[in-house]
Amino acid sequence: MIHKTAIISETSEIADNVEIGPYSIIGPKVKIAGNTKIHSHVSIIGDTSIGTGNEIFPFASIGTPPQDLKYKGEKNSIIIGNNNKLREYVNINPGTEQGGGITKIGNNNLFMVYCHVAHDCNVSNNIVLANSVQVGGHVIIQDNAIIGGSCAIHQYSRIGESSMVGGMTGVLSDVIPFGLSLGNRNNLVGLNLIGLRRSKVSNENIKLIQQAYNIIFKTENFRSNINNLDLEIKNNQFVKKIINFITADKKRPISIPANIK
Repeated sequence: MIHKTAIISETSEIADNVEIGPYSIIGPKVKIAGNTKIHSHVSIIGDTSIGTGNEIFPFASIGTPPQDLKYKGEKNSIIIGNNNKLREYVNINPGTEQGGGITKIGNNNLFMVYCHVAHDCNVSNNIVLANSVQVGGHVIIQDNAIIGGSCAIHQYSRIGESSMVGGMTGVLSDVIPFGLSLGNRNNLVGLNLIGLRRSKVSNENIKLIQQAYNIIFKTENFRSNINNLDLEIKNNQFVKKIINFITADKKRPISIPANIK
């Protein structure tokens, strides 16, 4: 059902079973797939594609131009997957030429009130952004990550799979998969053990991840410390994800414990 006060462009593509509430605005290039509910006072414009089963709450704004002074009106877009919940006042900007022009949101994510996702971000699946999380441009957030309320994530940062960032953390350094990071400038304080157990990772695998963590972050030369892992630990499927994350981009700073030397 589309409310009579909603403003829907004639060139938008809206599936038959999409619900759009009062005073919402849908722009000319927008595509919305089935079983999606748009509450009142939502603005969706630009080249924005939204999958099935999403729910977007009042005063969310999706598709307005990126907040990047280098943006000069070039072609850009947003792709949102399936079964996401975007709560009140969520803001998502499309990409820029420098980042490939696309902002991507995966499936089964919850963005709580006042979250902002900037241009060129890639937010994967099953992610929770708690209230007022601010995600800078070009950020990558991998599957199953949880970001606590009022976090600010610096542009180009990477948040690893199944990691957790505590509330009000300023993220300047990348967070390893399965890591737990918090503090004013996101020190690594251990592993996200609760998240691992919720994901049904076995105790044997958790033990190997913990051993790898202790060896890698024994000193500040953590990249070199990877060479000290024995084969059983290094070949573990979860440990491999941590190693690959650290070695993928040697120019990126990695969040490390505050007390290592």
